Amino acid sequence: MEAITYQDLKHLVSVPFIWMMVIPLVILDIFAEIYHHVCFSLYGIPLIERSKYIKVDRHKLEYLGPIDKINCAYCGYANGLLHYLTEIAAATEKYWCGIKHKPSADFIPPKHHADFIEYGDRRAFERRYASKPEHKVSARQPWSELLDKVLHGVRQALSIGN
Repeated sequence: MEAITYQDLKHLVSVPFIWMMVIPLVILDIFAEIYHHVCFSLYGIPLIERSKYIKVDRHKLEYLGPIDKINCAYCGYANGLLHYLTEIAAATEKYWCGIKHKPSADFIPPKHHADFIEYGDRRAFERRYASKPEHKVSARQPWSELLDKVLHGVRQALSIGN
């Protein structure tokens, strides 16, 4: 019988932390899929093809042992799911607010921001989103007054503002 090495021990200790993410990932998957189908249908955004992002196939490799096959299936699902959800989030962001973040040295912009409007370019924003009623820009919209009241209440509750 071989002695357990420090490397083996580190791997054994990490297993519960890796696998405890299965439940939140599955729950996230279910809720995100509901969001994806309901909201994208309402907004007229084409659905993202799940099968292009989530691929579970490495468990079929003959040279992997049983534990490696299970781990590979988990990684294929987990990483694929996060890639898929990133695409859903990117399409949502493009629909609602295709504006780049303010440039800074400590931020790596997502690749999907490449065709977004430059930060602070109001004219480009108005040109791109003028035909969408949810993006109409006006001095005071009813929803903005409600938002101001909500934010004011939050600031007061947290004692961080007026």
